[in-house]
Amino acid sequence: MPRQNKTNDADTALSGQSASPDAAHPAATADASLTADDGLIASSAAGLTYPWGDAAPAIGETIRIADSVSWARLPLPGALGHINSWLLDDDGGTAIVDTGLRLPPCSDAWEALFAGALADTAITRIICTHMHPDHIGLAGWLVKRFGVPLHMTRGEWLTARLMVSDVRDEPPAEVTAMQRAAGWDDAAIEAARAQGWGRLRRVVHHLPYGYSRMVEGQLLSLGPHDWRVVIGSGHSPEHACLLGERDGVLIAGDQILPRISSNVSLSSGEPDANPLGEWLASIAKLMQLPADLLVCPAHGEPFRGLHVRLRALHDEHHERLDAMVAALDEPRRAVDCFPLLFKRVIGDEHRGLATGEALAHLRYLEVDGRVTRDVRDGVWWWHAV
Repeated sequence: MPRQNKTNDADTALSGQSASPDAAHPAATADASLTADDGLIASSAAGLTYPWGDAAPAIGETIRIADSVSWARLPLPGALGHINSWLLDDDGGTAIVDTGLRLPPCSDAWEALFAGALADTAITRIICTHMHPDHIGLAGWLVKRFGVPLHMTRGEWLTARLMVSDVRDEPPAEVTAMQRAAGWDDAAIEAARAQGWGRLRRVVHHLPYGYSRMVEGQLLSLGPHDWRVVIGSGHSPEHACLLGERDGVLIAGDQILPRISSNVSLSSGEPDANPLGEWLASIAKLMQLPADLLVCPAHGEPFRGLHVRLRALHDEHHERLDAMVAALDEPRRAVDCFPLLFKRVIGDEHRGLATGEALAHLRYLEVDGRVTRDVRDGVWWWHAV
């Protein structure tokens, strides 16, 4: 189906100029707690090679990186600065992987692409690696604009629908209880409460009612090219990577990032989970892929050195786990573990992310039998066995 350049209902809804249900979201800005992509744990990028160096596509332009893949980049606020969108050749046009936030800089970048590098290209489908808002924020707009399907895994789809539909005014009691359990003081808890709840829906356009499910091992046939779905978890519930064996390309999303470690957090919605255990198991699974793949991450530049990167991520997390056990010869709260995990000072903006990561590490150690947890007045005190 040919791409339409004219402004339509999806475009007016995006700009807030329509009375349609899609216009109900107020304008928003994004912060680190919303994107939740980059972890705060320092990570080494040594041993990787970047075929395109520090080059990156300008607004409205793309870079061809493989026989079936082009690279576009969308601006993001905050430290991340950008998200990569991977454009895959499809039968009769192009499939878009990951979409950016529902913010004017991202939608403007898409308009520049539709007037520039994609001017003569039909959009055939939207693929989202996972449910974080910088990946799904404009998926609904693009689906509606082009009348194409949205592909996600079920775990990511359902979690996204749950999160954007939760419109209560104040944080759930479980969120406040976990903040207190982690060692937040009353001022920090009140500051978080004052921010309200449901901010995620402000940066995510209404998702379509239905979707096309991706599952582990599935082959997505895009024209003459097949992409195998490889599922990881820990950073998100059921993150989809796409393996193009013909071109030797891995669309990695946030499961593998070259210069930063993906955020892995324990959630108050699933407090008995072991997300770091899932993430480390995903590393072991991804180590079974060929070492010489061109890895296309959501943030940073395309690189080679998959196994080198995976080993570094594995080793760095285990080093910090060992350091935590050594320091837990006396009881500590999650907030007391920040200096053991992070080389930066944790301020108000990153307190939520840091708490989630610290709790994920402590929970991993608890499941592993290396630490135990005592509860005193609603606060979790962790100590080594």
